[in-house]
Amino acid sequence: MNSGEIFDEKYKILDIIGHGGMGTVYLAQHIKLQTLWAIKELKKDEAGALDLLTEANILKKLNHSALPRIFDIVEDEKHIYVIVDYIEGKTLQSILEEKGRIEEEVVLDWVKQLCDVLSYLHSFKPNPIIYRDMKPSNIMLTKDQMIKLIDFGIAREYKEKSENDTIYIG
Repeated sequence: MNSGEIFDEKYKILDIIGHGGMGTVYLAQHIKLQTLWAIKELKKDEAGALDLLTEANILKKLNHSALPRIFDIVEDEKHIYVIVDYIEGKTLQSILEEKGRIEEEVVLDWVKQLCDVLSYLHSFKPNPIIYRDMKPSNIMLTKDQMIKLIDFGIAREYKEKSENDTIYIG
């Protein structure tokens, strides 16, 4: 997709905001609502055995202020598009690269927020959610200093009998 292009007759593509192993993420504006959204474009042919809808299926169950909400799923022959909240802010990775050192009080606040969202995920019923991709580039900090956990591409629901899928990684 290119900047200025209209997607699904509802969204105007504004920019590319990320690339990852699973696809491309675009910043888009809902034409009628004038709201900003992130559109994750996932290529079906590059997925192999991976379930492209795992992230969407997990996110649609969750409701926490530190997590993006899923808004829509659009599918065509070659792609699956997952429309989620656009989170305006910076990743902790970019903040660390800019500043180098962060004050202890600030880091403690971030850690408390991360512990809160991880506690929510790990106590989710009926199956806890195991995030599995904790790194500074997957943690956003908003303008009001709130932590947002992004990229649930390899997250899984904990399944007691499925050790290889939900326990061992990395």
